Amino acid sequence: MSTTTDHLPAVVVDSVSKQFRVPREQMHTLKERVLHPLKGGRYETFDALEDVSFTVQKGEFFGIVGRNGSGKSTLLKCLAGIYRTDAGEIYVNGRLSTFIELGVGFNPDLAARDNIVLNAIMLGLSPVEARDRVDSVIEFAELEDFVDLKLKNYSSGMHVRLAFSVMIQADADILLVDEVLAVGDASFQQKCFDVFRGLKDAGKTILFVTHDMGAVRRFCDRAVLLENGVVQIIGEPSRVGDQYVELNFGREAGEIAAGQEERYGSQGAQIVDAWFEDEQGQRTTSLPQGRPCRFRARIDFHEKMEHPAVALLIENDSHHPLFAASTDVLNNGETGVFEAGSSALFTVGFDNAISPGRIFVTPWVVHGRGTDLADRRPKYVSAIVTGTQVTGGLVDLPHDVSLEHSGAEVHA
Repeated sequence: MSTTTDHLPAVVVDSVSKQFRVPREQMHTLKERVLHPLKGGRYETFDALEDVSFTVQKGEFFGIVGRNGSGKSTLLKCLAGIYRTDAGEIYVNGRLSTFIELGVGFNPDLAARDNIVLNAIMLGLSPVEARDRVDSVIEFAELEDFVDLKLKNYSSGMHVRLAFSVMIQADADILLVDEVLAVGDASFQQKCFDVFRGLKDAGKTILFVTHDMGAVRRFCDRAVLLENGVVQIIGEPSRVGDQYVELNFGREAGEIAAGQEERYGSQGAQIVDAWFEDEQGQRTTSLPQGRPCRFRARIDFHEKMEHPAVALLIENDSHHPLFAASTDVLNNGETGVFEAGSSALFTVGFDNAISPGRIFVTPWVVHGRGTDLADRRPKYVSAIVTGTQVTGGLVDLPHDVSLEHSGAEVHA
């Protein structure tokens, strides 16, 4: 269903379910079908989505996250109309454009110019509009020297740059995006980020499927976490990202120690205390910018662990990751054997290049070289970075600045 009213949400997903039938035995030839007519009749059902519901408001940047096989791409294809839902309804209020598979419909025997026009028309532009945008597409894709070259002679990187550049020509109200920000080299990826930041500023509604929790925190207003086709949580990006991390560590999200602040893991080892120290070794909650400091955490082991890994993540109050460190750098991760009842002191020393403001530290312990989480304490420690240099950046790296006369006079 599609409407264009302003007071309604941009997208409503109402109790959507989707199943796939997976044959137990597949037949590949006509002879097999004739000789064994009943062989291919047995199948298993796979629930890709189960009773998924959420609402996306106009102008919202909404993240859809989850592990491989969680149902993210299936949901996006249901939204795009590629798949029909088995149950539930999807309502879309506005013109929709999909960024699911770049380059679908490209003809390898045609030159870039012809492919741009054809694909732009497929996206809903008129032939005149499509031709008028050829030069801007080529310029954005940085393919000015290859505009008349057939696509079959393009490299894979050139192909995805051209495809992305065509896709963003769609004059749509709602964009469905599936990991396409990871196209091209680093400089082109930055251009892609700039495009989507501009679309967000322009009030476009964007549904963004990704594994990149940094991008979720950076762009999204809200997010939904899927696991095995079921909604786990809908809400603020940093909390959704935290639970995504827990799922990837093999533990159910949302395990919180009774009567304590939020924490996750088996508790086979516990982070019982953590703090910052200044350069004199004194505990502090105030860290001068540009000065040495240390983070320390005490860990008590309740069961024997061989070569546990300990790590930390420092974020600012806007949930931007600023710095991470772990014991993986020590002797290829060989941290030793810790018996039940023993303790350890985890220390990370660094020169404080973080910009002034409040920071939060999340420490965690993982069972020996694996992904089985023992303890994780989100934003367990907080401190204030003090200083006079507020540059607007996330960090203030040591640097030199100069402005000198070049020797030539400038006349008005």
